[in-house]
Amino acid sequence: MSFAHAASAPEPRFPQPPAGHRDWYAFEAIRALPRILLMVDKNPLSPTYGCFDREFWHYRTVDFPCGMSQEFVLPLALLYRHNLPNNPYYGLERLRELAVAGIEYARASSHADGSCDDYFPFERALGALVFSTYAMTEAYMELGLQRPDLVDFFRLRGDWLRTHNETGQLANHQAFAALALYNIYQITGDDAYRRASDDFCKLCLSWQHEEGWFQEYEGADPGYHTCTIAFLAKLYQKSKDPELLGPLRRAVEFAAYFMHPDGSYGGEYGSRNTYHFYPHGFEVMSPHCPAAGQIAETYLQRALPERRRYFNDDNRMCAHYVYDWIHAWLDHDGAPRPTLEQARPAAFQRYFAGAKLFIKKTPAYYAVASLAKGGVLKVFDDQGPLYSDTGVMLRAESGATLVSHMVDDAHQIDVEALSQGRVSVTGPMSRRKHQLSSPVKQIAFRTMNLSVGRYSANLVRSALQKVLITGKPRADVSFTRHLVFTEDTIELHDRVDASRVADRFERMLVGSDATSIYVANSNTFQESVLLPWVDQRDHVPALNDARVVDLPPRIVRARAAKADA
Repeated sequence: MSFAHAASAPEPRFPQPPAGHRDWYAFEAIRALPRILLMVDKNPLSPTYGCFDREFWHYRTVDFPCGMSQEFVLPLALLYRHNLPNNPYYGLERLRELAVAGIEYARASSHADGSCDDYFPFERALGALVFSTYAMTEAYMELGLQRPDLVDFFRLRGDWLRTHNETGQLANHQAFAALALYNIYQITGDDAYRRASDDFCKLCLSWQHEEGWFQEYEGADPGYHTCTIAFLAKLYQKSKDPELLGPLRRAVEFAAYFMHPDGSYGGEYGSRNTYHFYPHGFEVMSPHCPAAGQIAETYLQRALPERRRYFNDDNRMCAHYVYDWIHAWLDHDGAPRPTLEQARPAAFQRYFAGAKLFIKKTPAYYAVASLAKGGVLKVFDDQGPLYSDTGVMLRAESGATLVSHMVDDAHQIDVEALSQGRVSVTGPMSRRKHQLSSPVKQIAFRTMNLSVGRYSANLVRSALQKVLITGKPRADVSFTRHLVFTEDTIELHDRVDASRVADRFERMLVGSDATSIYVANSNTFQESVLLPWVDQRDHVPALNDARVVDLPPRIVRARAAKADA
């Protein structure tokens, strides 16, 4: 390798592609690689050579390596293998070496049964295992490796996966498990892994609602929905199973409602509060479903060039969408296609009764409201976000925080007047869960990890899910939200009723991007998170005195006039 070649791989400097060009996928992926290379231990003499968990091998602030991080091998392998435009990493042998080292480190750091951990020792996390196993097996095939020792490792992973599952309903994990197992089948030729892949795929499809969405804990999450589309579409490419096309079409048609006119996607109206957008599944489905091409075109025309995409570039997540961008570039067929805004009507409304998601489009705005989450509302137009509202929040003098945006079956939803643009939600507020670690808690947790957790990982996982995600400590304070949609405006009317409690309150806010459950891929960045919170402190005395308060209406107007506070 010449010195010139070795020196050709710093941060790439090349002109941005024109809006809508497929090379935006390559541009974003190549620009992301220095961050990924920062994460890996690159010293062949180090005991952690190939480890991508920088918190473990470099900062040494954690006591075990995160198994999920080894998925970072796939972007390295893909950029080594494929001559994307202006790719300074193409054919760079050091990239290939580090990708192989990453697989070898995963083998060395996994448990004896092939499983791996994500957030705590002996977690044996299915999510971390399927993400990393797919990436490693895909990298293995991309690099044309012939390593019986690594094949044995993949078998070990596959054998664990064939006999284990996880608590909770996360359809994207089931889809990814099916994909990882199919890769192991392709490498080994062992039909047992194909059958196991089929089983996970069937389970995933059984969690698809007739409206097209896949279950993510307590409902529909449009962000994670695109992950499931991507994983199933990749599986379809490999298996050519025509039975996947129908579910994928329904999934794509559902997803189309949650790409906003400015090219942004998803948000806090989802069950898991995510802004995820994985484009590859839409590129794969473009020849089979017009909406898929329109969604992908909107992403290329608006989200990438205008930086409207979501950003989740922290140490754990910075590789998730990079290999998906590369796959999207490889599978873009070059056919002309309109954007969603060019294809869909100027005005419409749609209510998904199962997901409890209401969408209304007029020439003035594009609104999405989650009635499952107390009327969480996000509003956009062609120029960007107009308004974002995740509901009323209270802080009591005792320190407790109450919120109205939890998914809760106790919410009473009145959609009788929805055809006239009026809807209301009433229900109990819930105490916000925000558990933080401490030295004492960490000692107790590690003791449990090393004792009970060593032999019953799912018991620990289930307990954590109830504490951090699905559990709802309801309060005896209730809320009511009325939403009134007209052609030009949206009115929000909120009432808080504390008549059944003696608590006194010190703060009241309406958040623009508040969340109250633990989701690793939430609380990322997209433009709407910078919209202001509305401080309602002036109405706290009335609530404390009368125990019931009606907040002044807030009115969302078109771009010419900002929302009234």
